[in-house]
Amino acid sequence: MNELKAIKQLFRLISPFPVSIAAIIILGIASSLAEGFGLSLFIPFLEGLNSSGGATLESGFPDQLNRLFGPLSTQWRTIIIPLCIFAAIALKNVLLYINLVLFAWLNSKISHQLRTSIFQQLMAVSNSYLQSQKSGYLLNLLASETWHVSEALERLVKIVISSCTVIVFIVLLLMLSWPLTLFVALALFCISALVRFLTQRVKQFGQQALRANSQLSVRMCEGLAGMQTIRSFSQETFEKKRFDDASQIVSQVFLKLNMFSMTTSPIFEVLGAMLVLFVLTIGLLFNWVSLPSLLIFVLILYQLQPRIKAIGNDYVVILGLISSVDSVLDFIDHSNKIYVRSGYQPFMHLHDKIQVNNVSFRYGQGQNDALRDLSFFIPQGKTTALVGPSGAGKSTLINLLFRFYDPTAGEIRVDDQPLTQINLTDWRSHIALVSQDIFLFSDTVYHNIAYGRLDATKDEILAAAQQAHAHQFISELPDGYQTLVGDKGIRLSGGQRQRIALARAIVRNPDILILDEATNALDTISESLIQEALEVFCRDRTVIAIAHRLSTIENAEQIVVMDSGQIKECGTLTQLLAKEGLFSELYRRQYHHALSNH
Repeated sequence: MNELKAIKQLFRLISPFPVSIAAIIILGIASSLAEGFGLSLFIPFLEGLNSSGGATLESGFPDQLNRLFGPLSTQWRTIIIPLCIFAAIALKNVLLYINLVLFAWLNSKISHQLRTSIFQQLMAVSNSYLQSQKSGYLLNLLASETWHVSEALERLVKIVISSCTVIVFIVLLLMLSWPLTLFVALALFCISALVRFLTQRVKQFGQQALRANSQLSVRMCEGLAGMQTIRSFSQETFEKKRFDDASQIVSQVFLKLNMFSMTTSPIFEVLGAMLVLFVLTIGLLFNWVSLPSLLIFVLILYQLQPRIKAIGNDYVVILGLISSVDSVLDFIDHSNKIYVRSGYQPFMHLHDKIQVNNVSFRYGQGQNDALRDLSFFIPQGKTTALVGPSGAGKSTLINLLFRFYDPTAGEIRVDDQPLTQINLTDWRSHIALVSQDIFLFSDTVYHNIAYGRLDATKDEILAAAQQAHAHQFISELPDGYQTLVGDKGIRLSGGQRQRIALARAIVRNPDILILDEATNALDTISESLIQEALEVFCRDRTVIAIAHRLSTIENAEQIVVMDSGQIKECGTLTQLLAKEGLFSELYRRQYHHALSNH
């Protein structure tokens, strides 16, 4: 049933192109008819050579062919019929070429749609779903499995075209001799059943190949992403062995898959040769048709066998690709995934406050609450600092404000309007994030800054870089703003990456600025430069800062103290110090640590 379901799904992929599919099938039938007609013309040609004057007439289809050229003399038949055969073969190949070009266009169109559908799904699906998947699996899905689906589509269309050809050839065989044709049909059915029995394990190997490929992709991704960690812990040998093992499994699985897939060709070849010889023997013994008709029957049968063999081969390949088809189509299926849906209300500007009302959140079923019954508000145009030990839920709260997730319970309101009702693109376009975990694209410095607002002018890019104290070091780079930063900005220092990220936020000109420990891992000079830039940029903006540094905490109009997913304290610096609670303890530790460093 899974095989039928996968094939139905493949047909659904090509269903948006009914005109192209119809044209492919019609061209396939037309080329088969041209080929069949050309082969049939050998009957009157051989009959003409076999007779001194006219053709030896037979009943049925051979008789009709002979009557076509009946008025012609033997000399003219030997000239006209070969020309007609050549014209039929030429027409067949022209139609076949047009068919192949049309299918190549259709296949590239569908492959492109599959890749874009997968990437669009990656952009739309919830973070919780993405975090439940291995990055290697997703990369393999996008980079490899779409090509496998494309190959499965190609094989499916080939089966359809070959089936049309088989039907045309079978009709020709029936017209030549129906007793011989019934015998051949029975024999071919037995051969197909035998091949199918021998290749039952192909589907199983296809599933193993998908899993092995995904695991190899994981090893590649982690090996490249974690290269510095691998080298720093001297684990090159260990990682090489893990990669070798994964690669070896892929090699073994695909070897078995190819071995079983390739069994169809020699089996068909041997059994087909036996069938042709048997038909010749039967036809001569029982004298069901004349010798020319028998020879053409065998010739058509000989031409028919590769088509049937191709159908068997293509079907076996599809069996091996079913796991890839299932995997890709399941991923782009919208019915079994969670999405963060956009609201419809436009958002232009934060006028009053962001209200967090009794918000609780957990990352998955059966997990503990990351946030529990949070209630507070973030005033417009002020700085709100979120402080607390690691694991307190600060970053989770930021994820909810971005609507990477929605609360499990409670709600967030913006100017007394539920955040879920606000247009998501509008909302996020008014927010900028600067964190210690900076991601830069493998592009130029200029384009990494412009990513904050793609329509920013060159003057705005330069002004943002100057405000972020990044213009000077950028100007000193080999190609200035056109310098490639490398994968994740590896060619730049931590402080340089941080200032580019700040310039990216500045060029966005957001209402709401989120600082996620933005200066936590920087040296004193870099921190001082960024703090100076932030001090100017944060004026009259709504700032939400996850803060450990005293300088950020001291400048905040409101401090929210979190621990174990709950709000423990909330107030100004003076108020919280006077309470002698959790914040006072954290503050004293920071203060003594700062004194000891000086």
